[in-house]
Amino acid sequence: MGRVTERRRVIRIREGAVSTRPDTLVAEEPLEIRLNGKPLAITMRTPGDDFALAAGFLVSEGVLGSVEELANIVYCAGATEDGANTYNVVDVRLAPGVPVPDISLERNVYTTSSCGLCGKASLDAVRTTARWPVADGPTPMRLEPALLAVLPDRLREAQRVFDRTGGLHAAALFTRDGELLDVREDVGRHNAVDKLVGRALQQGLLPLSDVILLVSGRASFELVQKAVMAGIPVLAAVSAPSSLAVDLAAETGMTLVGFLRGSSMNVYAGEQRVALG
Repeated sequence: MGRVTERRRVIRIREGAVSTRPDTLVAEEPLEIRLNGKPLAITMRTPGDDFALAAGFLVSEGVLGSVEELANIVYCAGATEDGANTYNVVDVRLAPGVPVPDISLERNVYTTSSCGLCGKASLDAVRTTARWPVADGPTPMRLEPALLAVLPDRLREAQRVFDRTGGLHAAALFTRDGELLDVREDVGRHNAVDKLVGRALQQGLLPLSDVILLVSGRASFELVQKAVMAGIPVLAAVSAPSSLAVDLAAETGMTLVGFLRGSSMNVYAGEQRVALG
């Protein structure tokens, strides 16, 4: 089974001194996601939480919305010519009665570690209809900037693999009080979010209407879309959002915070959830 890290020989140059040493790198392997036996997508990911990754991907695609709609997920044996199990192919089986989307060549997605939407025919293809509105939990969410400011440090403290490789993105779920609920790491930030959402689906926690999603990189349209599909009301990123990410957040009522670094941050949409002044 694939490992999270691998060792490679590296030539190290420091102030003119040359040496050789083993270096720890984050593992990257392809994962093919099949739906009821038919190929649906391929993503480059860090091995681990593969079932959650597949489930979360199908939430973002509008296929799954509850654990009751999921029959099972299994690794596929015989994925290679010699019949070996590479643990790089998973098959998601839907529960009886759950509609199976039309899987065509146009719909098939090749997902790289930097772009989760490569291969989509158009922007309209990802504006899927969310099952839940983006709304707060039992009571309106009102977040102090000081609380948001400490979340990146809490995420960083929980990044175990990053400490060894320096090469992973991370995504985390926090309560409105700043308590860390879950954190996932992956070579692709979109995969880290899918792993979080997939684990929430498996635990019967969707929609995630009372949490904050924090990502370690930028906030793309795709990440906002994944948050919308999971019912998440607040998305914060340590780097910049894209223009389409801001547009989608504003359209859906999501709070989008970018450049969250220390006590500084930019609120791009949904400012009603942030205690300003």
